[in-house]
Order: sequence, then structure tokens, then C-alpha cells
Amino acid sequence: MTSLDKPTTEDTSADDARAVTEAALFEAFGGVRGMVETVLPGLLFVSIYTVNKDLHMSAIAALAVALVMVVVRLVMKDTVKHAFSGVFGVAFGVVFAMMTGNAKDFYLPGMLYTLGLALAYIVTAMAGVPLIGLMLGPVFKENLSWRTRNPGRKKAYTKASWAWGLILLGKSAILFPLYWWADTTQLGWVLVALKIPPFLLAVYLTWVFLAKAPPPIDVFAEMEAQERAEEERKAAASAGE
Repeated sequence: MTSLDKPTTEDTSADDARAVTEAALFEAFGGVRGMVETVLPGLLFVSIYTVNKDLHMSAIAALAVALVMVVVRLVMKDTVKHAFSGVFGVAFGVVFAMMTGNAKDFYLPGMLYTLGLALAYIVTAMAGVPLIGLMLGPVFKENLSWRTRNPGRKKAYTKASWAWGLILLGKSAILFPLYWWADTTQLGWVLVALKIPPFLLAVYLTWVFLAKAPPPIDVFAEMEAQERAEEERKAAASAGE
């Protein structure tokens, strides 16, 4: 291998940064399993309702499968945050649909959540405290250091928050007119179809922005180094007495 063929330190560090970013995004957003847990209850609801138009059976089946996914994670001693969020979302939808007697209302809480989340991404990006940074800062062990000490990452987080906000806003712009004009099965199948693609696009853009940004500042490592330095200073002072 010639010197031109050998990867440089800069190339290696860039690859490492991309790998860390991919792993962090995978952890933060639940990966493939998280996507399945997000889609399956709604898919089951609309499938059953399409066949028999039975609101109660569709709602109970969706809630049951969401609970089963939580139990499976508990048995496997895996993180349950994504499954729990799915259960709460399905439970709100079931309660709302049962109260109104309108099967379309099963989807309304989730739609309102999506719209609220879109606005939160946009507002926080405009305010200089992008929501993606607040979410991913602890995952990258940088906490809020990006706000004042790492402007390149703050810029990347701002771009990513804008991307999430606009993508979710576009999704809401499709779903809310359908809520008023389409029937339950039409709305349900469109909603299921729009679960994964916008999410993957937003995650991909987040990865692109962060992969090009400066590496995170590991504030936990800094604190540990400070503690070690303080202990060494005290040990040296004690030895000198």
C-alpha cells in the first residue's frame, strides 16, 4: 500500500465521527425496532377497521399489541421509552375515539402531537435553542456545551431542527385536510404510509448535518479529568506537607 492509499488520520477521525453520529441517532430514535413499534398499532387498527368497521375491536387490538411490545421489552430488559410512548399515543387515540364514537378520532391525538412537535422544532430553532440539540446533546455526552462552546454543532442542530419542523409540518398539511374530507380507512392508510418515509428523511438530514459538524465536546470526560487533576493536586499537596 502506498502513502496515497493509506487512510489519513483526518479521514479516520471523520469516519469515526460519522460512526458515532449514526450510533447516536440510532439510539435516540429507536432504530428499526422503534419504527416497527410506531407503525404496528396504527396498521393493525386500520387493517381491522377496513375489514369489519368495528371501532371497539380495532381499538382494543391496537392497544393490546402496543402493550405486548412493552412487555417484550421489559422481559428482554431493553429500553422501553419508545414502546411506552407508543402505548400512551395509542391509549389517547383509543380513549378519544371511544368518547366521540368516531373512528377517525383514533388518529387525532397523534396528528395534533405531530403538529405541535413541528412547531416546537421551528420555534426552538428560531430561538437559538434547537430542539434536536436538546435531545441529542446528552446522547453525545456534550449536554448543552454546543450552545456556547461549539458554534459549528449549534448551526448543525439548528439546520436539523428546521428540517424536522418543516417535514412534520408538511406531513400535517397532508393529514389534517384528510381528517375532514376522507373516511377512516383512507385517512388510516395514508397515515400509515406517511409514518416511516418522513421520519427517515428527517433522520438522514440530521445525520448529514451532524456528520459535517465539528465533533461534540465530551463534558463528562472533562469533568472526570478535572476530578482526577484535583485529586492529584490534593495528593501532591499532602505529600509536600
